Amino acid sequence: MYRLLFSLILTRLDPEFAHTVAFRVIRALPVTGVGQLLRRFLRPDASLRVTALGTTFPSPFGVAAGFDKEGLAIRALGQLGFGHVEVGTLTARAQPGNERPRMFRLVADRAVINRMGFNNHGSAAAASRLEREMARRIRPVIGANIGKSRVVEVDDAIDDYLQSTRLVAPHSDYLAVNVSSPNTPGLRGLQEIDRLAPLLSAVRDAAGATPVLVKIAPDLSDDEVRRIAALAVELGLAGVIGTNTTISREGLRSDPATIERIGAGGLSGAPVRARSLEVLHILREELPETMCVISVGGVETAADVMERLDAGATLVQGYTGFIYRGPLWAAGINRALKRAGYRAATPRTGAAES
Repeated sequence: MYRLLFSLILTRLDPEFAHTVAFRVIRALPVTGVGQLLRRFLRPDASLRVTALGTTFPSPFGVAAGFDKEGLAIRALGQLGFGHVEVGTLTARAQPGNERPRMFRLVADRAVINRMGFNNHGSAAAASRLEREMARRIRPVIGANIGKSRVVEVDDAIDDYLQSTRLVAPHSDYLAVNVSSPNTPGLRGLQEIDRLAPLLSAVRDAAGATPVLVKIAPDLSDDEVRRIAALAVELGLAGVIGTNTTISREGLRSDPATIERIGAGGLSGAPVRARSLEVLHILREELPETMCVISVGGVETAADVMERLDAGATLVQGYTGFIYRGPLWAAGINRALKRAGYRAATPRTGAAES
């Protein structure tokens, strides 16, 4: 049914408008009571629980940052079967993001290009919502993804990240440091080791007991991925998230003129799958068994999720697949994992649970 709705109606709507409408419907699930009913049928089986980052995830599959930018639909997304919700990207200063249009579907590639630009009302506004959601007895695991405010110069980025850290780290299960979005000028330069090391060190210290992970781009070279992995080990971070969107346009099936007209932005979805998997292999080779690796990028099917888990991912995230699969996406993946007999018992990833 969703496939028909998508092809006949949603593809005719502006992508950002369609996302806004769908998000409002999802957000309303707990208020209407429908969410509680859905949870009875869609919650992950107990066999899928994963212990990582000092907490228990109901399922290894969660929703990546970008879908719920401000923590408005955490409860509803949990009711739809997601084991965790990574909120954000949050910035210390409220900002509207880039000019519209800024989200584009590439249906032939099962992909999306976006240049949203971290549109959000700021970390302070999100902190109270996160605190409220963290207090709920039944909830998904909550991650807070933080980035640099657009108006802040790269040389002043540490103080900007620290402001967000102090606001949201106490109200989240883990903190993701986003230095890899292509849509904020200068942000990806923070992946250079001489800039990244002091940033991550400062955030780690400010986060206190909250586990800190760094999110990296698929466009890094293999050696750059290895150097960041080594830095994460040196600093005692909880793990690495790989990967963000790509600036590459190689191998796309969509009309080249359309791609040219769309212009800049981060590409997500199926075209990122291969590189994201390569980065996962590198990270798993370089990081100790006890460190968490969250794999994201081109994940759409249960087979994709199992491939990442088999390759050593502790947890797996998706986002673009939500657009193409609909609201029952996570529940379907969880059911398939259960049918396949998946058990989160892989000591080499530090994510053991029976």
